[in-house]
Amino acid sequence: MFDRFKRSFDLVKASAAVLRQDSHLLMFPVISVAASLAVALCFLLPAFGLGSLDGLGESDAAWTALAFLFYISQYFVMFYFNAALVGATMIRMDGGSPTLGDGLRIANSRFGTILGYAVIAATVGVILRAIQERLGFVGRFIVGLIGVGWTVATFLVVPVLVVRNTGPIESIKASATLLKQTWGENVVGQSGMSLFFGVLMLLVVSVTLAGVGLGVNIGSAGLAIAFVVIGVLASLLILLIHNALSGVYAATLYRFAANGNAGNGFDQSVLNSAFAPKA
Repeated sequence: MFDRFKRSFDLVKASAAVLRQDSHLLMFPVISVAASLAVALCFLLPAFGLGSLDGLGESDAAWTALAFLFYISQYFVMFYFNAALVGATMIRMDGGSPTLGDGLRIANSRFGTILGYAVIAATVGVILRAIQERLGFVGRFIVGLIGVGWTVATFLVVPVLVVRNTGPIESIKASATLLKQTWGENVVGQSGMSLFFGVLMLLVVSVTLAGVGLGVNIGSAGLAIAFVVIGVLASLLILLIHNALSGVYAATLYRFAANGNAGNGFDQSVLNSAFAPKA
């Protein structure tokens, strides 16, 4: 188990080094967030602002269909820009210097597959939500377990479809197969990053609340607003870095699981130690 923790740490460290070297990779999650907000507005404004969907009434089927379309749209945006990020990372692994356009070009070439995977993920999401709503606490527990399992099993789907150019179902199967080789690094890496960035987020929230409280106590609205603005910007930066690092980590984990090396874009000594044969 200690070996898995060490390998996970080495791979995350190598991924972070790539993100520092190619900081423009952060633009992919930035655009992804902006596109996700745009999609959400496209659904929310007609539904709650303009009243154009009043005809849906109390029809559960209609609202389920709308939710399904929303899931597909959001998943597609997320997977599309994640594929662009992974594609750019793969170029770096081959010793190239990836640009934003390179990543988008790769994502465009996988458009159909990404859409198909988004439909599958949306279907899973709607089913899990239905189970949760109908079974109460037990449903939430079941959904939690299934959700974690699905997340872990599909962590390498995007790298698979980017590199192998396979269909969505084949990519899911390949990701699940690779899980047998990398389950420890997968779980530990994801959990470790989530814990680290979660602690950072907690610190930002705590400092922000303390600053707002100070501004209120001394009667300075400007100070309170400044802390809120800084807190929001810091929180967004943390989320963006987390998302970008997670994408790079997925590419790193796939490349090493599939090929045994990560190419020229990484410190090979770090990666050799990450997946060195056990004594």
